[in-house]
Amino acid sequence: MRVCVAQTKPKAGDIPQNIEAHLTLIDLAVGHNGDLILFPELSLTGYEPTQASQLATTPDDTRLDVFQQRSTLHNLTIAVGIPTRVPDGICISLVVFQPDTPRQVYSKQYLHADEEPYFVPGQPLTELSVCTHSVALAICYELSVPQHAQAAADRGANLYLASVVKSVNGIDKALTRLAAIAQTYSLPVLMANSVGQADGDECAGRSSVWNASGILIGQLNGTDEGLLLFDTYTQEAMALPLPSARE
Repeated sequence: MRVCVAQTKPKAGDIPQNIEAHLTLIDLAVGHNGDLILFPELSLTGYEPTQASQLATTPDDTRLDVFQQRSTLHNLTIAVGIPTRVPDGICISLVVFQPDTPRQVYSKQYLHADEEPYFVPGQPLTELSVCTHSVALAICYELSVPQHAQAAADRGANLYLASVVKSVNGIDKALTRLAAIAQTYSLPVLMANSVGQADGDECAGRSSVWNASGILIGQLNGTDEGLLLFDTYTQEAMALPLPSARE
């Protein structure tokens, strides 16, 4: 299985432009025979809590149809970040597209205190299978909640994928925690982070992959968009920069 984490630089509030940027990265993953691609937290809107009420949508938003089309055409699982509306508020969500399958949603269950004025806790996606692998999803703050990783291990997950927006000041703590999750539960861990501005902070990038021993085997830089690809068979990681047309 070939798993890609995308490192993006969203334009705040501009869903159409961010969709186009996502498609460029999806095409890059397809060109390298990717089976799954994970985008950072709120990748389609940027991490902008104060704008969430204006930007929130539903998983069946027709603007997202292009991801279902790419998923089915290329036999690719795609997970994109967007705020979603639920009866009691707005969730921080990943909408997951799989070939010829109804859209699924993973919503952040554990919120940071700073998020509580804008968002409500959501529901987990208890089962996500890709190429016979059981995949556990996490969104940012959840990786620091011990019971989250424990629950994933209890369900038999053999990949842990974290979709985050981590700032320059917060990235080192996150990297240490994710390495510990990999080592503790003996499973590969991948993290997709953004670059550029988010809610007034500078995002740190450094999207990463750790093997099941908790050893860092691949990492992007702190400034550029691109992909990090992990092959579960060879246990090797590869950095994939954007094509020159996007530079």
